[in-house]
Amino acid sequence: MPTSNTPYDDVFRTLLNDCSQLIIPIINEVFGEHFSGDEKIVFSPNEHFINMQDGEEAKRVTDAHFAIYVYIVKMYHFECQSTPDNSMLVRFFEYDSQIALDGSKLIGNTLKVKFPHSAVLFLRCNQSTPDKMTIEIETPNGAINYDIQVLKSQNYTIDEILDKKLLFLIPFHIFSHEKLFEEYENDTDKLNVLKKEYQSISERLEQLLKQGEIDEYTKCTILDMSQKVLEHIAAKFDNVKKGVKSVMGGQILEYEAKTILNIGRSEGRILGINEGRILGIDEGRILGIDEGRVLGQDEERNRINQLNQNLRKDGRLEDLFRSLDDEEFQKKLLKEYNL
Repeated sequence: MPTSNTPYDDVFRTLLNDCSQLIIPIINEVFGEHFSGDEKIVFSPNEHFINMQDGEEAKRVTDAHFAIYVYIVKMYHFECQSTPDNSMLVRFFEYDSQIALDGSKLIGNTLKVKFPHSAVLFLRCNQSTPDKMTIEIETPNGAINYDIQVLKSQNYTIDEILDKKLLFLIPFHIFSHEKLFEEYENDTDKLNVLKKEYQSISERLEQLLKQGEIDEYTKCTILDMSQKVLEHIAAKFDNVKKGVKSVMGGQILEYEAKTILNIGRSEGRILGINEGRILGIDEGRILGIDEGRVLGQDEERNRINQLNQNLRKDGRLEDLFRSLDDEEFQKKLLKEYNL
């Protein structure tokens, strides 16, 4: 059952890859964990190859498969789905089984497999959307059930998202307004209410930045990914897009947070070059002094050798011997011979 990526999948993966610590409060919310946020997160390859019944291998790509290292290692598998779809349970079982096999251990005559903690983020939901889904495995020794936890982003107000530090959900918050897009498009007052909400989001993120709870890169990533989601979900509603963008930093031509990093790298290179030049000058001075000493010593030696040859040639052996012990006299002779 191959799947195609959507812009929302891309945003989901970008947030995970570039701001991975944002997933920790989500894990706490979904699985009832109490991670501090300082834990080490290690991502595993998202591509898995499933052996099919016809003998062929089919490639499957998970949205997120990672481990959180505490006193034990906990494996997690997270998927993002724009619309509720219980058929994705088949994908979950495929992915989870392969993840379990990838980490399996053969101990004596026992194969030990460990399934990850799995969950799905539904960007849209309705009254029939479940709080969890279940996979039941019938074995000769009895049935085994394990649950796929469900996180419904539309169930959270923006205040709840910010208060619980579920910042990962901010780019998807616009889904909560999707059914009102037509009203926003044609009613300036209603659109202004939406703009005010997003102005508040931007201001709250700025406060978190000043408090040191997030960095500039994370803030920009959240805002940029929010605009990327907006571009697609509100593609037919120009006033909605322009209105929200106007309070979130305007039109983005590229992933600005990445640009910040690239500029930082460029500035780093320039600083490195400049520092290199400075160091080079300093090192050059040192090397120049050392080389100057060597060159000066060679030149001085050549002058004295030339002087000694001239003194011998002129039969001034007494002056030659005296110059070897009397530096001032030697300087006088060098001056005399224009050396």
